Amino acid sequence: MVPPSLLSERRGAAMSLTAAASGLVVFLLSVSVVQGQRGWGVSYTSTEICAVKGSTVEINCSFTYPSTLRGRVNTLEKTFWFTKKKDGEFVDLTTDSKYAGRVEDLCGNNICTLRIRNLTESDSDQYRFRIITNQDAYWGNPGTTLSVTDLQVEVSRSGSSTLLQCLSRCSPGQTSYIWFKNRQEVKEGTSSYADFRYESADSYSCALKGYEDFPSPSVYAPKLPSVSVSPSAEIEEGSSVTLTCSSDANPAANYTWYKEDEDSPRASGQIFNITDFRAEHSGSYSCGAQNKLGRSYSTFHLSVGTGSSTMMVNIIRTTLGVLMLVPVFLLSLWTRKKKALRSTTEAHEPEEIELDSIPEYENDSHTAAQREDTEEQEDMV
Repeated sequence: MVPPSLLSERRGAAMSLTAAASGLVVFLLSVSVVQGQRGWGVSYTSTEICAVKGSTVEINCSFTYPSTLRGRVNTLEKTFWFTKKKDGEFVDLTTDSKYAGRVEDLCGNNICTLRIRNLTESDSDQYRFRIITNQDAYWGNPGTTLSVTDLQVEVSRSGSSTLLQCLSRCSPGQTSYIWFKNRQEVKEGTSSYADFRYESADSYSCALKGYEDFPSPSVYAPKLPSVSVSPSAEIEEGSSVTLTCSSDANPAANYTWYKEDEDSPRASGQIFNITDFRAEHSGSYSCGAQNKLGRSYSTFHLSVGTGSSTMMVNIIRTTLGVLMLVPVFLLSLWTRKKKALRSTTEAHEPEEIELDSIPEYENDSHTAAQREDTEEQEDMV
């Protein structure tokens, strides 16, 4: 049996050994971390950047690496930015087809800048910097997270006030917002909301601080609508008419159709069809375009008349009728000319006289003349 004192000593020795072992483990881990970090480092200027679609962004960092490693000279061979791996290797962004012609890696004095032009929303990612020497390699965490956003302004109304919100993928407080009224800067702040007293002639847009040249599309009330009528504004009775209304507006306009002296709308939507058009459909109509920022109207007149299609049919019918009469007219002329020619020919032909029709006294005279001639010839003999 082990005396209690010895047991206590053994326990104390065991605890000391355990503590020593634990301390050694911690020390070794610390040494490992220190060895892994000693002389190596990447410092990013920003860990989060929010940029606007179509713009150019610059991601910056500075780096260090040990001049000697494992008793040998440690020489820098390559540095590059990456977002992903391919076949187990980090992909240099300057060789990635996705960024072809849009990316530059600018380095000098251990300071590097990644410049990306013509940003797209698919460029949103985490960008890291990698160092490669003749002995080892290192890349810095956590990198810089880039969010590329396409700005939009959302509109809501409260009485005479208009509440606008600049929608983006930026985290709250990540950037400052700038507001423009009729293209003139009127407000700046970290809030994405703005409260304005709106008038129909006003337009508003927003931008991110540092990206003022890439504002959101402006929001504004509908402009004066234009109306097209098919087939024409003067309609043949019984035909169908299609009316189309369009207005430049942001947010997009909603459309309502009205007829004069009627309180209720005739229809809603951008296209209004009237089938079997009658005289009672004639009159003045209005197209109303409205959104949360205002409304605008255009008025026009429809009436029953000879539509263009009917007019064309009548023209064709008349033309065909004329063409059908031409042969009849020519035949009539030819017949008349033939009759006239026959009459002229008969007038110039000599008359045939029958001997039987000669009067008797004419025969007697002819006989007497012949007798006298005979007598003269006999006397001469």
